[in-house]
Amino acid sequence: MAGCGGPDIADEDWLEKDFSAARAAAEGSTVRFYMWGGSAQINEWVDTYLAGEVREKYGITLVRVPMDASVFVNKLLTEKAAGREKGTIDLLWINGENFKACREAEALFGPYAEKLPNYSQYVDKELAAYDFGFPVEGYETPYGKAQFVFEFDPKRDNGRPGSFAELEQWVKEHPGKFTYPQPPDFTGSAFIRQAFYAVTGGVDQYLKGWDQELFERNAPKLWEYLNRIEPYLWQGGQSYPKDVAALDTLFARGEVDINMSYHPMHAQNKIMEGLYPKSVRTFVMKEGAIFNLHFNAIPFNASNKAGAMVVANFLMSPEAQLSKLRPENWGDFPGIDVSRLSQEQREAFEKVDLGEATLGAEVLSNAAVPEVAAEYVEALEKGWEENVLR
Repeated sequence: MAGCGGPDIADEDWLEKDFSAARAAAEGSTVRFYMWGGSAQINEWVDTYLAGEVREKYGITLVRVPMDASVFVNKLLTEKAAGREKGTIDLLWINGENFKACREAEALFGPYAEKLPNYSQYVDKELAAYDFGFPVEGYETPYGKAQFVFEFDPKRDNGRPGSFAELEQWVKEHPGKFTYPQPPDFTGSAFIRQAFYAVTGGVDQYLKGWDQELFERNAPKLWEYLNRIEPYLWQGGQSYPKDVAALDTLFARGEVDINMSYHPMHAQNKIMEGLYPKSVRTFVMKEGAIFNLHFNAIPFNASNKAGAMVVANFLMSPEAQLSKLRPENWGDFPGIDVSRLSQEQREAFEKVDLGEATLGAEVLSNAAVPEVAAEYVEALEKGWEENVLR
């Protein structure tokens, strides 16, 4: 029973107790971490470093359960609707759209964030206050930072565009050499959001929350842009890569000359894996590059809330964040505020070699633009299917 959290662990009200009590109760328990499993490198980091550290430090057995977010969120929402009090998910890697759906269904445990020492000590509360424009309110905790970038190989001698207007021209001059993953793939969805910002006058107008009238007024500009470039895409725009992994393969094989990722060190990772030539580089458009924090959350019916809190807390520790930053491990930017660390700790982060393919922190920071409310994401994905795909 301890392996599943046990009745005593599950039934305690951990929001009324100190973190030390959760830490003590979690020893000898199992935490089931449901997360996207599409990256072998991320999976290995979770299975080796993270699982090894929480076992050694806290006596916790971490079990990674790979599953698309839409699947495990539907599972959780179904359990909530059915009133299932003991679930099988202890910790979730969740994104903004799904977080909003779970919060509105009251399917998450919390607010637990302030109970975690590393959250209180190291997290920029203002930056972590919203997830895709939806208030977090302590129901999830950050553990990494992502930003949208493009990739190209200067040795292919096709150059690269510097803006979305230039991208349209580039695509027409190099037919068949560009495409993007089909939304709602996460990267494909991010690409159309990035284009939406660019062709409608920037993100600032969308930061006051969902505005249906504004969306309906501006969205046709995006559909027109995407439809203008569609005949010049890979396979004449008749089909789109099903996901970002498929696009990675097209880029690696030279079928397309521009790739994209919501992971600034993606190109460097691929170089280190031997899948990309060392000449590949990363770039951003002049209109900016979307960024966000990625978060963990705990289901309302998690059988091991104590263990999940301990793992979520460790994920925000300087040592876990430093390990995660190293390209050979994962190459994921910190979800904590490094300026809050000791000088020695900050220097350790600064010494990490991010690789020649990775843009510098200053370039990425200057290009950063925020995500918009989840309603825009949903409307753009639905609108793309109706106005571009069909």
